[in-house]
Amino acid sequence: MSDDGRPPPAPRNDWALFLDFDGTLAELAPTPDAVTIDPDLPNILRSLMDSLGGAVALISGRPLGELDRLTGLKLPGAGVHGLELRERQGMVPHLPDESGEIGKIAARLAPLVQGDPRLILEAKSGALALHYRRAPEREAECRAAMGDALAAAPGLALMEGKMVLEVKPGHINKGHAIEKLMSLPPFLGRIPVFAGDDRTDEDGFGVVNALKGVTIKIGDGETKAAHRLPSVEDFVAWLKRTASSLSDDG
Repeated sequence: MSDDGRPPPAPRNDWALFLDFDGTLAELAPTPDAVTIDPDLPNILRSLMDSLGGAVALISGRPLGELDRLTGLKLPGAGVHGLELRERQGMVPHLPDESGEIGKIAARLAPLVQGDPRLILEAKSGALALHYRRAPEREAECRAAMGDALAAAPGLALMEGKMVLEVKPGHINKGHAIEKLMSLPPFLGRIPVFAGDDRTDEDGFGVVNALKGVTIKIGDGETKAAHRLPSVEDFVAWLKRTASSLSDDG
């Protein structure tokens, strides 16, 4: 919907901030383990937590444990697109029930991945991701293999990201996770703000728009988001200014 590059509005101290990670807070990397973050980011997030009464959450396709390791913080949030949930900082995440169907999908995709070390099959709690960023010319083969594997797994859904294909239970997405967190303290009663960069973030944009919140797309491409910033660098700089402004107001 929004392609006009309209920047986000002035920050407010009654916001609830929901942040995607890869492609939003951190530049995309060839492999999930190769990602790095701005060294100022943990302090920015701590400042925002203080100013917003703890209403800052990471909403990511990564497991929450990986986000904890990368940021040095145990922020509220949702991992694996909502399969893991942590309502307050430091809490133990709610983990999904393990599905035998996910294991069957992994077994069907194993021959494809074993034949090409550039392909990565990432097992998560209750989900599975096939990364082909290092072999973009094999996209059609990866899609065909994933489609064949999913055909025998009712109840699972395919999510498409930037050079990644992910399967998870069909009823779970980032929008569902944001909706759940918005019903609970410290997010309850605040104005939701969600920033993301990928197709997997569009469910979140839809929910936050319906709640009359603020939606921010990072980078180009069609989106439901009402606002846009051109890059991770620009978004982290905006986040830093937001943290400073809210801290001064406090």
